[in-house]
Amino acid sequence: MHLTLPLLVLSCLLLTVTACAPRYKGPLTDHFNGKKFINPGMPERTEGGVLKWLLHRDKGPWPEQPDAFVGARPATRIEGDSLVLTFVNHSTFLIQTSGLNILTDPVWSERVGPTSWLGIRRKRPPGLRFEELPPIDVVLLSHNHYDHLDLPTLKKLVLAFNPLFVTPLGVSYLPKSVGGRTTRELDWTDTLQITNKLWITCTQAQHFSNRGLFDRDETLWCGYLLHTGFGTTYFCGDSGYGPHFKKIGEQARQAGKAADIKLALLPIGSYRPEWFMAPVHVSPAGAVQAFTDLNAQQAVGIHFGTFQQGDDGLFEPVDDLRKALKAATIPEKQFLVPKEGLPMVFK
Repeated sequence: MHLTLPLLVLSCLLLTVTACAPRYKGPLTDHFNGKKFINPGMPERTEGGVLKWLLHRDKGPWPEQPDAFVGARPATRIEGDSLVLTFVNHSTFLIQTSGLNILTDPVWSERVGPTSWLGIRRKRPPGLRFEELPPIDVVLLSHNHYDHLDLPTLKKLVLAFNPLFVTPLGVSYLPKSVGGRTTRELDWTDTLQITNKLWITCTQAQHFSNRGLFDRDETLWCGYLLHTGFGTTYFCGDSGYGPHFKKIGEQARQAGKAADIKLALLPIGSYRPEWFMAPVHVSPAGAVQAFTDLNAQQAVGIHFGTFQQGDDGLFEPVDDLRKALKAATIPEKQFLVPKEGLPMVFK
């Protein structure tokens, strides 16, 4: 699953010290008990499951992709109400619309982990070269796991563009630690106006958080609804399947004046073994069900193809997605598998 479990066990054995998040302090809610964040309605996972998985791993094949395609320099800006989406890798997308350039969970490092030498190494290069990025205005961070929040990349973004970072509760200290500008931290259902062309709503996710051995669930995890002239775009971040997807669809309609989600970015990878991963990582079949629950017009797959975290092989997420779409009688063109570096235009 996330490198934060097996690799942090290894880091402990190697006496590696990892940074822990400052503990969030705030009022009690249905997902914050005063000390930790929780997933409402989901029992807490036991650490025994981690050991069982690590001792019985059955990894699918994951060949290297050293000559993988890298895309051309993106447009500087996309004006108007169309949206151009470019898949960089894993959960990193460049979203261009309404004259704004937005990145989701940006990762350009060779490895993601507690140190530059201890972490999961990427199996293919990013789909866009960092030095060819357009000016980045806003960066959305869904949670603090290393494969979604990579400090070396954030530092490079600060130095190159000084973008505005949007984070869930307790996470803003990380971009601030490298000189980043942040908005107020967001809780589920909070809405924030970035400009007169971009509103963001923080959404529920079913996941967990930690960067060290002793800060489990002390910061929040989330997804985001982006309200622009294009319509509403949903970035899921990381999540297991749950009833929250239907709620997010309703939330989008309320925020968008009865408009459905126009584009949903949904995870499809790191889901095997399902007995262990299902609570926190949606499977391709679960992603198809989430797409239906959201009542979204269009979906694009994320969270696959770069880092081998779960036991699913390189090609399994895409193969299983196509099987799930066929079983649900949903055309493949409604749930696209993006190609790294190739811009996708939505109107």
